[in-house]
Amino acid sequence: MNLPGRIAIMGGGSWATALAKIVLSTQDSINWYMRKQESIEEFKQLKHNPNYLASVRFDTSKINFYSDINEAIEQSDTLIFATPSPFFKQHLEKVTTPLHHKFVISAIKGLVPEENMLITDYFAQRYEVPEENIAILGGPCHAEEIAFERLSYITLGCINNEHLNAVSNVFRNQYLKNSYSNDVVGIEYAAVLKNVYSIVAGIYHGMKYGDNFQAVFICDAIEEMRRFVAAVHPVERDITASAYLGDLLVTAYSRFSRNRIFGTMIGKGYSVKTAQIEMEMIAEGYYGAKCIHEINEKYQVEMPILDAVYQILYERKSPFSITRKLTETFK
Repeated sequence: MNLPGRIAIMGGGSWATALAKIVLSTQDSINWYMRKQESIEEFKQLKHNPNYLASVRFDTSKINFYSDINEAIEQSDTLIFATPSPFFKQHLEKVTTPLHHKFVISAIKGLVPEENMLITDYFAQRYEVPEENIAILGGPCHAEEIAFERLSYITLGCINNEHLNAVSNVFRNQYLKNSYSNDVVGIEYAAVLKNVYSIVAGIYHGMKYGDNFQAVFICDAIEEMRRFVAAVHPVERDITASAYLGDLLVTAYSRFSRNRIFGTMIGKGYSVKTAQIEMEMIAEGYYGAKCIHEINEKYQVEMPILDAVYQILYERKSPFSITRKLTETFK
């Protein structure tokens, strides 16, 4: 496998747009799959994504657009998937082109809903992509700061070090640095959990809890993450590394965090449904909370924060009573 080869961005959202900006800073051209042809036509006319990160300008002569997902796959060697996890399965249902000989990179921070599967497992089991041909992009990194070219760091995860080395330069420029990890499973689960915990951080923010309290909350959240990830994938790891703690911090504190915004609305008294409607964006932690809750029925890890947010989001219990009880468990 000659990596990276021809690279395709699979998705049309803000993270996909940020990744396209990154890849075009290191490569001569990209393929780009977007579901709606009308979005592609508008993009070509405006020279920017009409729906996301409009400040990022593109030289569209360097972009081959596709609204047919199979055609995009056929014309590419490395596929970077950056779609919201709730719609991931729906997008892939249209795929008939074999993926087993492609190099797949998941930039998706979630699980496959209803299946409760990691994205990498889904590619491996349903599309027969060899595990050594699957990589992940871990945080901490927000699309909006990539748009502003603010210094950022990502973690590339893959079990094959040669493949990591081969694609690393694609994601390295004057404003982006990267590191490597073989802990694909751990980083994927951490990316799901940090969204869940960021909802809780937002709830507390909406309830006017201050920075002193949030610091204690984050300490308990990272410890809960450590317990769960150690149970589902017991390998040696440093939970304080940027792919785990760093990603949690940026998602829990940043004004760009959709999960924090969603939680803040709930903390201010919005119902879950109303907050979802008014945001007009996907808070992936909402789906992640249910997936992890169901997965943990098998592992029985002590997870009071996860249990609390699940009760708020899915059992419609009062965020005020639940989160105030939760504070008694923090140290």
